[in-house]
Amino acid sequence: MRRWEGKVALVTGASAGIGEATAVALGRAGMRVVGCARRIERLEGLRARLQGEGIEFMPIQADLRKEAQILEMFDAVRSRWGGVDALVNNAGLGHSAPLIDGATEHWREMLEVNVLALCVCTREAISDMRARGDAGHVVHISSMAAHRVPTGSGVYAATKHAVRALTEGLRQELRALGSSIRITSVSPGFVETEFAALYHKDEAAAAETYGRTKVLEADDVAEAVLFALGMPAHAQIHDILMRPTAQVN
Repeated sequence: MRRWEGKVALVTGASAGIGEATAVALGRAGMRVVGCARRIERLEGLRARLQGEGIEFMPIQADLRKEAQILEMFDAVRSRWGGVDALVNNAGLGHSAPLIDGATEHWREMLEVNVLALCVCTREAISDMRARGDAGHVVHISSMAAHRVPTGSGVYAATKHAVRALTEGLRQELRALGSSIRITSVSPGFVETEFAALYHKDEAAAAETYGRTKVLEADDVAEAVLFALGMPAHAQIHDILMRPTAQVN
C-alpha cells in the first residue's frame, strides 16, 4: 500500500458500515480520504475521529440519486486535492420489494443508488484518474446476490448482477484504451451493518438475520479492499467473493 500514500480515495456511503470501515482503513494506510453520504453529522463525527489520528478526511454531504450533487462532489475534490486516485463505490441499499407486489419507489431507489449512481461516480473518477497519469483503482462493493438470486430479492439481485456486468464492461473498456487503471468487485455475503434493518424495516428481523451465525464484520470487507489495492500494479484482482464461514448459500 506504500504507493498509495498521499493519494486521494473517495468512498461513497461512508457514514456507517462497510463505507466507514473502508474510509478508516484507507486513511490509516496513508491515503487522503473523501467520504460522502446524506448524513453529514455522521461524516463530521468520522472526520473528528480521523483527525485525532492525523488522517486527512474530507466529508461531503451528497444524495447520490441526484447527478448534480455527484458532479458538485467531484468538483469539490478537484478543487481541494486535484482529483481522485481511488474510488470505492460502496453506497448501496436493498428493499424487500418483490416483482409481484413491490413498491415502484423501492425499485427505483435501488436502481438509482446501486447502479446509476455507481456509473456516474465511476465515469467522473475515471476522468480524474486518466488526467492524473492514467493510473488508479475503482472498487465496487457488490454482493453475493450478484452471483445468485436470493428468494424474494429479485430486483435487488438484478442491481448487483448489473454491477457484476459493469465491472467486466469497464475492464474491457480500460484495456481497449491501453489504460493501467484497475477495477475490482468485492461481493460479501452477510455483513453486520445497517443493511438488514432497512431491508426488513424491522430491527428485530435484522437482529435475527445477523444472529443466526457469526457473520462478517465491516472491517473484514475493508481488508478485502486493501488487499485488492495493495497488489502490484501488473496484477488485477477482478472479483472477490467472501462469505461468513458458516453461511450456507
